[in-house]
Amino acid sequence: MTTIYTIGYEGATMADFLAALTGAGVRRVIDVRALPSSRRPGFSKTPLAGSLREAGIDYIHLKALGTPKRGRDAAKKGDVATLRAVYDEQLDLPEAQVAAAAMLDLAGEMPSALLCYEREPGHCHRTLLLAAVAKRAEVVDLYV
Repeated sequence: MTTIYTIGYEGATMADFLAALTGAGVRRVIDVRALPSSRRPGFSKTPLAGSLREAGIDYIHLKALGTPKRGRDAAKKGDVATLRAVYDEQLDLPEAQVAAAAMLDLAGEMPSALLCYEREPGHCHRTLLLAAVAKRAEVVDLYV
């Protein structure tokens, strides 16, 4: 059985974020944000990939697994029903299905963590993603 970790960087420092990943033995981060940019220093795609590389952790971004704007807006408002509906539509897209298969393959190769912003996995699409496509995986939510 494949174990897939999840992690959100909300409120995290880079040092604590990296410590949580390395402490769990994660060797790859799979970024599932539609827009891999952040107002939090160090968590945009390029600097994040660099920090992870220095810690010996691979990085890959799978944009097609991100939440469309309408879903992100719903999540910010706490509208989980709309987030779920929008994300279900996203996962029906062929490019999302290809990316989901790639994510499962990547997670099967080495210990991997899905990355998004939200600290609480229940408030994030990464939980919806894994519920839809990784029913047989053991999911471990990491907290910073």
